[in-house]
Amino acid sequence: MPHTVTPVWRAEAPLLPIFVTTVLFLLFGKTWLADLSSLAWLGLVFLWLFVVILWAAIRVVHHAECLAVKLGEPYGTLILTLSVITIEVMMIATLMLHGADNPALARDTMFAVIMIVLNGLVGLTLLLGALRHREQTYNLQGANAYLSVIIPLAVLALVLPDYTVSTAEPTLSGFQAMFVVVMSLALYGTFLAIQTVRHAGYFTQAETAGAEDGHGHDGLEVRSLAFHAVMLLAYMLPVVLLAKKIAVPIEYGIETLDLPAALGGFIVAALVLTPEGIGGVEAAVANRLQRSVNIFLGSALATIGLTVPAVLTVSLVTGEPVALGLQNADFVLLLLTLAVSVVTFSAARTNLLQGMVHLTLFLAYVMLIFAP
Repeated sequence: MPHTVTPVWRAEAPLLPIFVTTVLFLLFGKTWLADLSSLAWLGLVFLWLFVVILWAAIRVVHHAECLAVKLGEPYGTLILTLSVITIEVMMIATLMLHGADNPALARDTMFAVIMIVLNGLVGLTLLLGALRHREQTYNLQGANAYLSVIIPLAVLALVLPDYTVSTAEPTLSGFQAMFVVVMSLALYGTFLAIQTVRHAGYFTQAETAGAEDGHGHDGLEVRSLAFHAVMLLAYMLPVVLLAKKIAVPIEYGIETLDLPAALGGFIVAALVLTPEGIGGVEAAVANRLQRSVNIFLGSALATIGLTVPAVLTVSLVTGEPVALGLQNADFVLLLLTLAVSVVTFSAARTNLLQGMVHLTLFLAYVMLIFAP
């Protein structure tokens, strides 16, 4: 059958309700969010904003996927990762500036991203891929390159603050924060040079390359490069504008309903990672595990390599405190996750057992949110 192209107005129909919601909350949001004492209204406003932001994020990822087809790997996955991380940074910065009473929000969000990605999404991907294909392969050099940067950055950002003595809290002094900012950006920049220039082959898998046809990839309808770039920005703008609005019900719900403080970080992480997670899991089911590895490990790396510098910079400029050092069980879970990830990605073939191990760690993380 001939390929049928969906009209632009139909394909981009979600843009209208997303922009209508954005305009409504910009005009009336202050009034609507002034009194959230009614649980029904609190739930309605949160659900409305959550669904619209998630919908917009899904469209951002869609257009990033289309750009990935146009540009090829590893540039395509890099655009996808940076798009999601931009949303994450904007939401964390907005929540930091909106509520100064939760200095651990940025830490909780970054930790949640690592747990969701390295345990939840990686575990689900390996499990479903193994159930469908028994064993799957990927480029071991690429995975090792990701982990070689993820591990030191995670320890510098989320473990080191617990052991410094310049401040009484699990925070970094101004000089230490600047050091972490510079080193994080330097390491991430070096990694990008390896990924895109010197050793781009580490992040591709020869036997799956060239599977795309001229019309797209996994059912995508690919148009011009400029079109997808403009639409990506058009869907990202509402996410940024609505981030401040959803901060109000999140903080109010946590404070009023006496919910765990870490739940705020989990909600933000789940919101920004869901679209990317869907794409990564679908790639593994289609026996393209290399793309899943690039998406998930790239997301974890970008979260630490870019979000940490952004958060610390916001803190230095605004004077808002930010607690980075993980405490108690979270500290143990991070180290265990990094160790298990090294074991998992030490062999070029994956199996069902590895998926179950990572999912077990993810469920332990969720359990500890509510029963620390």
